[in-house]
Amino acid sequence: MSDRARGPPRGRGGPGRGGPSRGSSPSSSGRATPTQRGRGYGDRGGGGGGGGRGRGGYDGPVIFNEGAKPTIPPRLSDASHQELIRGFQSLAIKPNRPLRPGYGTLGTPVTLRANFHGLSHKGPIYDYNISITPSTDIKRIKSRIFELLELSPVVTPHLGYIAHDRSQRLVSARQLPQPLDIQVPFYDEGDNGPRAGATVYTISIQLDRILDSRELQKYNNGEADMRDYDPLPIISALNLVLQQHASRVAIRVGKSDRKSSQQPKYFFPTEERKRLGVGLMAVQGFYASVRPSYKQLLVNVNVCYAAFVEPGNLAQALLAFNQNSRGAMPTFPKNLIKSIKVKTRHLGHTKTLRAVLTTSARNTYIDIPDMGGRITVEVYFKKKYPNISLKYPADLPVVDIGSQNRKVLVPAEICDILPSIYRGKLTDMQTAEMIKYACNIPKVNAEAIIGTGLPKLGLSPLQSPANGFGVTIDPEMVQIPGRELPPPGLSYRAGRAQPNNGSWNIMNVKFQRGAQVSGWWVLVVVDSGKYKPTISGPGDPQMKELVEGFGNKLKNSGMAVPTGLPLLLPPANLNIIQADDSSRNKALDKIRGILKQQLEQNKQRKPSFVLVLLENRDNFIYPGIKRIGDVELGIHTIHMQLKKALNEPRKQDQYLSNIALKVNTKLGGINHMLDPNAMRWLTKQTTMMVGIDVTHPGPGSREGTPSIAAVVASVDDSFVQFPASLRLQKKSKKEMLDELRDMMIERLLVYEKKNKKLPERILVFRDGVSEGQFDTVLEEELAQILEAFKKMSTGSRGKYRPKLSIIICGKRHHAKFFPTSSQFADKNGNTRPGTVVDKGVTGVFDFDFYLQAHAGLQGSVKATHYTVVYDESSLGADEIQKGTHDASYLYARATKAVSLIPPAYYADLACERGRCYLNDFLVDDQTTVSGGSGRFNRDEEATRVFEAAKKSWGEGLHPDMRESMFYI
Repeated sequence: MSDRARGPPRGRGGPGRGGPSRGSSPSSSGRATPTQRGRGYGDRGGGGGGGGRGRGGYDGPVIFNEGAKPTIPPRLSDASHQELIRGFQSLAIKPNRPLRPGYGTLGTPVTLRANFHGLSHKGPIYDYNISITPSTDIKRIKSRIFELLELSPVVTPHLGYIAHDRSQRLVSARQLPQPLDIQVPFYDEGDNGPRAGATVYTISIQLDRILDSRELQKYNNGEADMRDYDPLPIISALNLVLQQHASRVAIRVGKSDRKSSQQPKYFFPTEERKRLGVGLMAVQGFYASVRPSYKQLLVNVNVCYAAFVEPGNLAQALLAFNQNSRGAMPTFPKNLIKSIKVKTRHLGHTKTLRAVLTTSARNTYIDIPDMGGRITVEVYFKKKYPNISLKYPADLPVVDIGSQNRKVLVPAEICDILPSIYRGKLTDMQTAEMIKYACNIPKVNAEAIIGTGLPKLGLSPLQSPANGFGVTIDPEMVQIPGRELPPPGLSYRAGRAQPNNGSWNIMNVKFQRGAQVSGWWVLVVVDSGKYKPTISGPGDPQMKELVEGFGNKLKNSGMAVPTGLPLLLPPANLNIIQADDSSRNKALDKIRGILKQQLEQNKQRKPSFVLVLLENRDNFIYPGIKRIGDVELGIHTIHMQLKKALNEPRKQDQYLSNIALKVNTKLGGINHMLDPNAMRWLTKQTTMMVGIDVTHPGPGSREGTPSIAAVVASVDDSFVQFPASLRLQKKSKKEMLDELRDMMIERLLVYEKKNKKLPERILVFRDGVSEGQFDTVLEEELAQILEAFKKMSTGSRGKYRPKLSIIICGKRHHAKFFPTSSQFADKNGNTRPGTVVDKGVTGVFDFDFYLQAHAGLQGSVKATHYTVVYDESSLGADEIQKGTHDASYLYARATKAVSLIPPAYYADLACERGRCYLNDFLVDDQTTVSGGSGRFNRDEEATRVFEAAKKSWGEGLHPDMRESMFYI
């Protein structure tokens, strides 16, 4: 991943490729990195995971419960599944949400455990709507209302068999009296009871429907007439039931979605945790979600990790940050302020921290008419609470714990920080600490689920109210059949490569098609601060040796490279630029000036690429140079980190080989191909593979920063080159593409230009949508794709309507698979590359499967969940499973299979490259203010930010880059 070289920011820096992807919180599902798919720091391209083998290493057996004999239950026998498929044959075939055509048969059979537990439930569930009068949208108030509701003598007798979402839904195992209106006088936690004149809320509980568990059982049995049955109402009700205990004893992160399987995670900050640095800690939590499967209802339980604000006194926390205040009043970074909740010592109230002021209790004035008017906060507390003696009246700032409309200023020392989820982006050091804690081998995670997760969630032994709903849960993980698919054959122009454990060596091979280099330039960025630069400039002997070595690497790999040295540009010496807030732009202006000056001297003749040598990993210079090359000048840029490029010979050779893969791909070459047998599922018809993804602004981005959409598509039957179209979404954090029709037309025109014809079949791999959005993809994006086909139908072309299939690629699931035998496991106890699962934990009617094409080098490997949601190509189970697995070996910039099929992976990379073009908007630098002066002002500011980002984006990618894999 050397082309992502970056390092200490100049001035205030930037997020590089963003933080946790798609706006998610920095949590991890027992995976390699706490930033989920944190855009370049996960397992993709790296073969899986990061971190260590558990916390500080793991000794002993690596297979969970290996001594127990694995047994596949009768419901998962071949005969049982064949019966299900025969039942489907009586149903009409339609492209939308196609039925499973069969089950895969290829590969070596294996028996696996999965982190699912059998669940049974009998009896109806009464589903009620809840309304609150007067209404409130304040989460803290609403949550407290439900706490008080449970204390009501009307509700207390029913607590053993009701569950609710603290918002608008309540479910019960027994029918409740109707009408049911309960009055609740409001008072805060810590108060002894309601005050005179307290708001009295009326909670109306009204029966909506009765959910019949027998219908769900018929659905799970695959009965043909249940094809269009929607199981989500009763599934979401059962999720409420199973999570009720956890919601009372743990901290909930995320929310339930009644329209999908999305469920919150529950964390236990008072238990096992690890400090991540000043003010933050890593906390273990657990996730549980009810899932339908063939002949068995299941609950999926997984371990997860997240960064939390460390509890303690607020004043002490400010003092810990005092070292960075440079004489001013101590404060916190903005994202930390936004994350802090406190409990006041004088009243016992729980409040959200709104702001840290710049004045102390001694010199902050407030207007208190009862005390004579304008007095200081210090004087107010001395008079109002004589038992409270302030230790830091002049040394620490007061804080605002009020609302958006009313400030409440108190001394920091009377507030205690409560553990709460951190909503910012972790630093590199914090991320490394999180990885050490969260990256565990499968056996450790399995033991945590069984030994800690089930009891803490109240699932084993079963706690109230679940045991009042007639629910039973098997404490053992389910055992299911899986298969290991063999790797495909690989083809180079010269030499052979044999995959082993998902990767292969390219020491003595030549690229299948070497690109032509017409000329190249080298620019060294001198950014060593007070230290001596690694390379000072073109006259440095190390630079000449490195450049010659890289040129030889390109030639030896099969690329056509001009003889002699490339053009060595004057160095960009950033050390002479004064380090202030403007230094970032000054640094980029210097680099831009050097490149533009050389273009003028060359009469605008561009090099094939510019090799940029970076001193450090950098979060601002790197994306800035990418923008200059991709958007402004239309020149490919390749980055090297000098620390890696000048490594000892063996490591240097590997590093230069990896860079060569990128150069050849950017310039239109083909590094390797698959053997014809592995390509036949794609080449039996002229086919275009398409990848689609959207990336959203993450934590720390300016409010209003737009999301970025990418569409990539193959251009020929080698399925190696995937140029991209990029667009800004019209609304921030909108997942469905706004301009998919036009982006598809762009891709079809490029294909037609290269092949003199259009493809007969299109396979779309859509990344990044949740199960609850599958139908939205069909409603919104499918319509735009079909509209693109209509637009391509012209008089000269005739009617154009290729066959179309859409496959969703999901990585944000919580399914994990565990080998039952060392024979089918790697050294860390992970399942091996090629593991595929389409029975036992997959959908009943859906055409889906889990595939782990890559090797889990460290931590716990995670399969990708593929679901065919639209199919006009009559894809078979073996065809799509084996085809997806084989295609995972076609990723251009690594010599290993990757976790996500390349078209979807490339769309993700293209989105991330687009983030470089908006880097200034992905960092919000305010450090002392949280909240704002109201929703109207925030919306106004978000609109201004969006318009500024749109102006900065301009026309997007330079025309000279639009038919290349500039993003690789």
